[in-house]
Amino acid sequence: MRSLFPEIKPNKSFHLAVDPPHELYVEECGNPDGLPVLFLHGGPGAGCEPYHRRFFDPEIYRIVLFDQRGAGRSRPHASLEANTTPHLVADIEQIREHLGIERWVLFGGSWGSTLSLVYAEAHPSRVLALILRGIFLCRRHEIDWFYQQGASRIFPDYWEDFIAPIPESERDRLLHAYYQRLTGDDELARMAAAKAWSLWEGRCVTLQPSGAAQDFFGTPHVALSLARLESHYFINDSFLSPNQILRDAYRLADIPGIIVHGRYDIVCPLENAFQLHRAWPKAQLIVVPDSGHAASESGIADALLKGTHTVSQMLRRR
Repeated sequence: MRSLFPEIKPNKSFHLAVDPPHELYVEECGNPDGLPVLFLHGGPGAGCEPYHRRFFDPEIYRIVLFDQRGAGRSRPHASLEANTTPHLVADIEQIREHLGIERWVLFGGSWGSTLSLVYAEAHPSRVLALILRGIFLCRRHEIDWFYQQGASRIFPDYWEDFIAPIPESERDRLLHAYYQRLTGDDELARMAAAKAWSLWEGRCVTLQPSGAAQDFFGTPHVALSLARLESHYFINDSFLSPNQILRDAYRLADIPGIIVHGRYDIVCPLENAFQLHRAWPKAQLIVVPDSGHAASESGIADALLKGTHTVSQMLRRR
């Protein structure tokens, strides 16, 4: 089982102004002359963590991370203004151009896999390879599974805490009920909803209970951006047309890829990865038998580390 690379600090970091009022936090680590790779975090709204730098050999990779609009250290925090999937795709292109990178590898999990796929389908000539984890295709039934009924049957105890802020009369449309509170003027109701929303996800992301995951998701700064941005995106169908990612998967035909998915992923069921693999047969599908959704789980991390090694070797041989 592979371990993450040792902790590293950014070579440089900065804020990049995009559409007003947004300024994106961007950092670079590793080898400045190495193979460019872009890390795309989940959520939307989760932001990057220091351990995300450690999936890549810093001697080989030029590692770029950024906090998406409204997330992490980007400004303004938790903002929904001018915050859509097309905006994020345009942001990735602006970062690439700003850094003078011609083509790069994309590495993303959960919502990060969504954004990686949408970007690659829009700009296939800019993508060297994709390394994806916990596939999320943002279809309506996937949202309903996790936020209305489905996952609730696997974790009924956690579900009770999730629905607690919502009156029984509104529980037939939980996404809408949460969105109203997360975008309302009542600060106490907004934070209570944010904490319940985020903790529900934090409790479900790992196969075995993880205090670290729950602590991260329960942090008020993370909880507010995660809950507000996720509800904003999901109530708007993630600003994608129906089944857009699978419909346009033919645009990935010439891009090599690795798909890593936990067998017991409750947040994004394994079916998603199988359907993507059928639409994109050039990718390698790796089912991790003893894991759920989170990149921090040992089996998932091992597969991702092997993936970054495999991709670097493949591209160097080219």
